[in-house]
Amino acid sequence: MTDRETAEDIEAEAARWVWRLDRDGRLPELEIQLETWLAGDARRRGAFLKAESVWTLLDRAGGTASRSFAKPARPVSRRVLLAGAGGAIAAAMVGASVLILREDQFSTGVGEVRRVPLEDGSAVAINTASAVEVAFQRTQRTVRLKDGEAWFQVAKDVQRPFVVEAGAVRVRAVGTAFSVRRRANGADVLVTEGVVEVWAEGATRAPSRLRAGQGAFVDASAVVRPAVAAPDAVDRKLEWRYGKIDLAGETLGEAVADFNRYNERKLVIADPGIADERLYGAFNTGGPDAFAAAVGASLGIEVEVRDSQIILGRRRAS
Repeated sequence: MTDRETAEDIEAEAARWVWRLDRDGRLPELEIQLETWLAGDARRRGAFLKAESVWTLLDRAGGTASRSFAKPARPVSRRVLLAGAGGAIAAAMVGASVLILREDQFSTGVGEVRRVPLEDGSAVAINTASAVEVAFQRTQRTVRLKDGEAWFQVAKDVQRPFVVEAGAVRVRAVGTAFSVRRRANGADVLVTEGVVEVWAEGATRAPSRLRAGQGAFVDASAVVRPAVAAPDAVDRKLEWRYGKIDLAGETLGEAVADFNRYNERKLVIADPGIADERLYGAFNTGGPDAFAAAVGASLGIEVEVRDSQIILGRRRAS
């Protein structure tokens, strides 16, 4: 008699089915195999629909996201301890404190947003000019954010917490959704679902908790500085997943810095006197020209488009 599948096992397998269908298309033979799997347990259909909804959310990055799977930045290495084979290797591994089951690296270029399915059923949306390293272990799922920003939809597995490392900052979740943006001296953390714990490696401060709708900057000494505290504010900050920048009172200087993350042609503020002007509106991440034109009309400033720059100049004489 076999043990009944756990909910975590079903969720992970459902995510793999969504991945296969996206990769291979809805081939008749694949559809038959899927229906056979769905019929095997009443819980599977609900898990499959949930996995599809997560995949659709990540796929909405549309205009800036590549529809193809993110390619590993280097060849994938898989290290699996095989019972009854490679006796000398197995003996050498017995005393190891950590066994890495899978390790991948993914990266994006400027203006590129990708969604990546992970083998445990989790999914990652990787923002522009970012790099992540995935290392799954028996007792912990680790993702190292080497650069940039990523949003994580984490499959629940209480036996293996999901930990994101961004420099010295650590973010731990069991089953939730959150983003991490690495900074020079810490990281921004935004929680869209559930609860996460944040702390800093080597710091003496106890971990702090952030809940859905909350965000904070966590520095290398584990000092947590609240940044946002409302679900709508968190969602606005994460509009990059859909290829958008949503401004609700940010300064022109902040908006320019955000646009420049996504574009080779950089916006430049020539007049420091306009940098603190507050802006409102939603724009495409890949549309600095349209943004500059809107700013020029709104603030009454000169806009000069060059090959590699868009200059936001002085106010026009009235």
